[in-house]
Amino acid sequence: MAACSNGGSSGGGGKPAASNNAPAKDGGTFRLGIVEPTAIDPYNVQESEGTLVAQNLFTGLTSVDVNGKISNALAESRTPNDDCSQWTFKIKGGTTFSNGEAVDAAAFIRGWTRAAAKDAASDVAYHLNEIDGFKALQDGTATTFKGLAAPDATTLVVNLAIKDCEFDLRTFHTVFSPVPPEAGAATNKAYNDQPIGNGPFKMEGPWQHNSKITLVRNDSYGLTKAHLDRVEISILNSANADQLEYQGFQAGQFDWARMPTEQLPVAKATYGPKNEWYDWDANGMNYLMPVTFNGPLKSKEARQAISYAIDRDAIVSGVFKGFRHKATTLVPSAFKDAFQDGVCASCVKQDKDKAKQLAAQAGLTPGTKLYFGYNTGGGHDAWVQAVAQQLKDVLGLDVQIDGIPFKELLKKEKTPTSTGMYRAAWGADYPTPGNFLSPLLATASINEDPATHTVQGDNAGRYSNPAFDALLQKATATKDLAERTRIYQQAEKMAIGDDQALIPLFTRSQQRVANTEKWANLTYDFNENPTLANVSQK
Repeated sequence: MAACSNGGSSGGGGKPAASNNAPAKDGGTFRLGIVEPTAIDPYNVQESEGTLVAQNLFTGLTSVDVNGKISNALAESRTPNDDCSQWTFKIKGGTTFSNGEAVDAAAFIRGWTRAAAKDAASDVAYHLNEIDGFKALQDGTATTFKGLAAPDATTLVVNLAIKDCEFDLRTFHTVFSPVPPEAGAATNKAYNDQPIGNGPFKMEGPWQHNSKITLVRNDSYGLTKAHLDRVEISILNSANADQLEYQGFQAGQFDWARMPTEQLPVAKATYGPKNEWYDWDANGMNYLMPVTFNGPLKSKEARQAISYAIDRDAIVSGVFKGFRHKATTLVPSAFKDAFQDGVCASCVKQDKDKAKQLAAQAGLTPGTKLYFGYNTGGGHDAWVQAVAQQLKDVLGLDVQIDGIPFKELLKKEKTPTSTGMYRAAWGADYPTPGNFLSPLLATASINEDPATHTVQGDNAGRYSNPAFDALLQKATATKDLAERTRIYQQAEKMAIGDDQALIPLFTRSQQRVANTEKWANLTYDFNENPTLANVSQK
């Protein structure tokens, strides 16, 4: 999932000063590796890899900087009515898609309606769920979005089904992108593999699945044009992608790369002195997502037992060598006013006796089989094995580790037969505590398909608590920011502190190596991706 950075650092480092604010020089091909995305079309973009591509192909109403500050992109103004049930966006006129068609209010309505349609079966459409008419589109009883109107080409009026005084923050998400008429329905595979957008780059040929994606500069871009000629994105084997990225960087094949966890100390020692080492505390959390509707972790006592049995401090020092920090919250410290250190009491320190007591209450007896799914290629193997061993040692559980490609993991955890727990991580799609609480824990974010009973939202653990949902609605309807933050804190305490709906593990720290010898203005963005639209040759 995507994540924002608070601009800090973990383990020392930060972004190389020499990479910033250099005179821009056009030209060049930037190269990096990723794993196969779920989608690059805005209707279903849902993880960092897809976001990397989509945010360079499309520009929406708003932009968010690395520190979480929102500003206008194509919007010239964002205005709520008195009770925040309606928002009016004035849109910059005269911009076009890369095929020359106009980017106007109708283009935004087209994109949002396309993503919310039943046949799209989008996993991220729920970000649109506050707009009046969303439910009718989702169940197929409507084909137009009741809550959207375009009085003229540069005015978009959004009527909400609820009151949301921070709705404009949501519009940074790629699902709020405009699309041209050629996009058709979300089932249009030809467009989905070669989207025509309005961003700083455009596709050079279709997405070659499991092989590569190539972007070239969009010279008709309506805002500040990119400097790079091309971006070559290699799609790597998900089983060892982090190792392949790092090897590719070392060999001069890639300009930006992740590294396997065990190689971080040596990489820092090697590339730190060369000003090619990036290290920052991202705006996100790594956690375990327990399946709360089925299997051995249905009860909060079982989930608390798992949490108390984990020695986070030992894993931070032993596996991560200090390049991560223990998490005791879901909402990260970047939200300094909302941050509640220790809200997850079971996360503060391993307590074997309490873990055993709660496990006995929950019927989580020694020998119980516990499924533990995680995605390969992301450097998770060592810590996943450490957690599994601790659960075996403390509780006697038969932990069944299952490492599979990320795309398969996301699919598996959303099935009606899912059980146990999954490795998960989350970073802000837009800068509000609500973006952690609502997508991951609100009942509406389950968005179950009535035919297949699969989850179509990000609440794959299917946590559902009406009192929690009511707090979220109360928060968004509150104009006063301080009071809204206090309500969000109540909601987090309920879901994480009381119900253990998720099990926080580690803060989302990020490390990268980058070719700052060749490239200027190369840093990371809100979503932990390289700032391709700003990069230029030295």
